[in-house]
Amino acid sequence: MTKILNVHNLKKVYTSGSKKLTVLDNISFSIEAGSSFAIVGPSGSGKTTLLGLCAGLDQIDEGTITLCGEDLNGLNEDQRALLRNEKVGFIFQDFQLLPTLTALENVSVPLELQGVKNASKDAKELLDKVGLGSRYDHYPSQLSGGEQQRVALARAFSTKPEILFADEPTGNLDEETGKKVIKLLFDLNKEMGTTLVIVTHDLDLARLNQHVLRLKGGKIVINETTAIS
Repeated sequence: MTKILNVHNLKKVYTSGSKKLTVLDNISFSIEAGSSFAIVGPSGSGKTTLLGLCAGLDQIDEGTITLCGEDLNGLNEDQRALLRNEKVGFIFQDFQLLPTLTALENVSVPLELQGVKNASKDAKELLDKVGLGSRYDHYPSQLSGGEQQRVALARAFSTKPEILFADEPTGNLDEETGKKVIKLLFDLNKEMGTTLVIVTHDLDLARLNQHVLRLKGGKIVINETTAIS
């Protein structure tokens, strides 16, 4: 199958004064298009840093990352932003909805930026799919955490991304609400054929994916296609 993400000998070092902290060291893996992939590990293991690098949100210190056929090392900031806008979706732990926009407007904006003519119609269809057909005109402050994350799901899938990065998507939700959101995430992912990359500390969520990469201290300790314990 086609590899949508290739990471080779990746290293990331942060400098604070005279001290250097290696956050990621010699990270190599690949992800097949259309698959689901979990990155797990304790706090401070480097998993969120890894996600940011793979998505082109941060600069690589050493190594290479190829995302959707593009070598991120060879792209400037504007080119990386264009790649993200055209082919990448995001879901964050804290939802990151625009507070001054309604649910419908939050989902419509990415479509409008891509020049979609029926942005509002498409956005309504997605909100219907995530069970928010009665919440079009509600602002984020008028929605529960679970509802806000469902709006974020609809927004993330609105542009039909080739790959979607989800950073602790249930981190701010209670267990029951989190399970509902995850079911919607996997259902939409399957329907649209998107590649799904989930960063999580939740091993139960990780086991729902086809592949699991586990980090500890910035290094890979597990890289397998079977469930982990």
